[in-house]
Amino acid sequence: MKTRIFSITVVTALAFMSCKNDPKQNMEPEAKDISAETSGVSQDIAMTELSFGVRGNCGMCKETIEKAANSVEGVEMATWDKTQKKIDVKFDETKTDITAIHNAIAASGYDTEEVAADKEAYSNLPECCQYDHGMMMNQLAETSED
Repeated sequence: MKTRIFSITVVTALAFMSCKNDPKQNMEPEAKDISAETSGVSQDIAMTELSFGVRGNCGMCKETIEKAANSVEGVEMATWDKTQKKIDVKFDETKTDITAIHNAIAASGYDTEEVAADKEAYSNLPECCQYDHGMMMNQLAETSED
């Protein structure tokens, strides 16, 4: 009889301890969620937006230039403007820098303000994409006067 009472007491104690530990386990995921939110904020702070000149002629140029810039790890967005001959980029400065983006575009065959195009890549561009190396880039948008 004593053995049975002792067994019941042990089982009851274990069940009570198990229930007592449940709230602690439920609080741990909340702490993880908070830290995940904090790391998301720090990533937003590291984003940099810049514009610089890139030579090119057409829609195919646009596609190639943007693809080259977006291939750089850390680049979130790259948009080339055919008229202004400039690219707007948004990138995580903890993962890359502007020089890496210039180099990627130049490697695809296009001159940037800082880096001349790879000659072989340029010669392999379609004829419509082979631009004048003296063309102006990073031009201001034209405004009309009344």
